[in-house]
Amino acid sequence: MSNLAPNDVDRVHTAPVFDNSYAGLPERFYARLGPTPVAAPRLIRVNDALARNLGFDPAWLASPQGVAMLAGNLVPQGAEPLAMAYAGHQFGNWSPQLGDGRAILLGEVIGHDGVRYDIQLKGSGPTPFSRNGDGRAALGPVLREFIVSEAMAALGVATTRTLGAVTTGETIRRQEGLLPGAVLARVSRSHVRIGTFEFFGNRGDAEAVRTLADYVIVRLYPEAMRAEQPYRALLDGVIARTAGLIASWQSIGFIHGVMNTDNASIAGETIDYGPCAFMDAYDPATVFSSIDSGGRYAYGNQPRIAHWNLVRFAQALLPLLGQDEAAALKSAQEAIDAYPARFEEAYFAALRRKLGFSQRHDDDLAVAGELFRHMADGRADFTLTFRRLCDAAESDANDDALRALFDNAAALDVWLAKWRQVLRRETVSPAARAASMRAVNPAFIPRNHRIEAAIVAAQDGGDFAPFEELLRVLSTPFDDRPEFASYALPPKPDEIVLQTFCGT
Repeated sequence: MSNLAPNDVDRVHTAPVFDNSYAGLPERFYARLGPTPVAAPRLIRVNDALARNLGFDPAWLASPQGVAMLAGNLVPQGAEPLAMAYAGHQFGNWSPQLGDGRAILLGEVIGHDGVRYDIQLKGSGPTPFSRNGDGRAALGPVLREFIVSEAMAALGVATTRTLGAVTTGETIRRQEGLLPGAVLARVSRSHVRIGTFEFFGNRGDAEAVRTLADYVIVRLYPEAMRAEQPYRALLDGVIARTAGLIASWQSIGFIHGVMNTDNASIAGETIDYGPCAFMDAYDPATVFSSIDSGGRYAYGNQPRIAHWNLVRFAQALLPLLGQDEAAALKSAQEAIDAYPARFEEAYFAALRRKLGFSQRHDDDLAVAGELFRHMADGRADFTLTFRRLCDAAESDANDDALRALFDNAAALDVWLAKWRQVLRRETVSPAARAASMRAVNPAFIPRNHRIEAAIVAAQDGGDFAPFEELLRVLSTPFDDRPEFASYALPPKPDEIVLQTFCGT
C-alpha cells in the first residue's frame, strides 16, 4: 500500500516504519481507504520536538516528501489507512452511525518513550462516514486545534497532539463562504472513543464489544489483564482517567464545547478541538459553542456530563461485566458511583495547589468556594486571578494588582484575610509558596481573541507570524515573560469572542 519505493533509503532513515494494529480487528470496525490527494500542499508547521519523539526527522517532515505525507498525498511505509466506525450521543440524542467523516487513521508508530501512538490526518477527504460532507477541513479550525492542543500539552493536560499541518492549495465551501483548506496530522495514544463501544453495544454485537475491550486493554490498560475482572478493571480505569482529565479542565478554565460521547476518548485524552475555548471572566454558565444553545456543555456542567458519558460506556460494557444481568448491573453501578468521589479528589487537590495550600484544612474548600463567588460577582478574569494570587502569596504589597481585577474589591479584602489565616497554619515560606503556585497557575493561556487574530491573519492575508508567536508564548505557560506581557491580558471590549464554531 506504500507509495514509497522499496529502495528509498533516505525514507528509511528519516521516518519510522508505520504499523496499524487497529487494522487487525474485524472489517466491521472501519472502512479501508486512503486519503484523497490535495492539489498543492504547503507546509504550515512541523512540531519538531514531538516529531523527534515519534522517530521522525523534522527536516524530512518539512521536505516535499514529508509535506506530501502530512497532506495525504503519500502513504508511508507500513501504513494501512482506514476510517474508524463509531456512533455517539450528540447533545443527549442517539446517533447510531457517525465515524470518521473527514479523517483517515494512517497507522501507528512507537515513540522513543516506548508508547504506541496513532497518527491520523484530519481534513483528508470524504469517507463512507462523511454523511454528504466534503471530508475537508478549513484552515481556521486546523490552526485552532494546533494552538490549543499544544497549549494543553504544555499545561500538563492529557491531550491529543499535533505533528504538523499543511495547506492544501484548495478552497472549501462553508456557511461563511469559500475558505482555504488545510490538513492536520493528529497524534493520540488511541482514537477509540466511548462512541466506538456504543456503535457495537447498541447493535447487540457483544462479540465486537469484547474484541474492542480486549484491544483497548492490551494497548491502554495492560494492568487490567492482571485483574480478577479485567473488563471491570477497564471500566474503573477509564473512569479514573476521565475524572482526572475533567478536573484538569476545570482547574484551568477550559471549555471543550462538544462533549458528545463520540468526542470522549477511552485513553482519557482531550480530543476533538472544535468550538473549544478558555474562559476570560469567571462564570460557571459560560458557553462558547455556537451549536450549544441550551448550555448543555457549559463550563460548570462538564463534570456532570462526563459522568453521563461514562454511564453510556458502562452500558456498552454490560455484557462483559457479569455472568447475568443483575451481576453486570451491580458491577457497573458500583464503578459509576465512584466517579464523583474520584473527580472531587482530583479537582480539590488541584484547587488546593492553586490556592497555595500544601496541606488539607477543614475550611480550605469553603475558602475556595468563597473566592469563586467573588470572582463571579466581580467578573474577575479566571486565569489572571489565580496568577496574581501567586504574587499576593509572596507579599500583601501585591494585593492591589489582584484587587484591580474585581468589581467588588472590598469583598475580596475580607476573603484575602481568611485565605491568609489558612496559610499561616503552614510553615511554607512565602517565596516557596509563590513558586509552587506559579507552577500550577499559568500566566498564559490560548485566549480566544488571540486565536482569532492568528486565524484571521493567516486566512485573510497568508500571514502566519501571529500563529507562530502565539505558539511560542504558549510553549512555556507558567513562565513570566515580560516581552509577551500583553498575551496575559484579557480581551478589550471590542476583542471579546462570544462564539466559537465547529469546523464542519
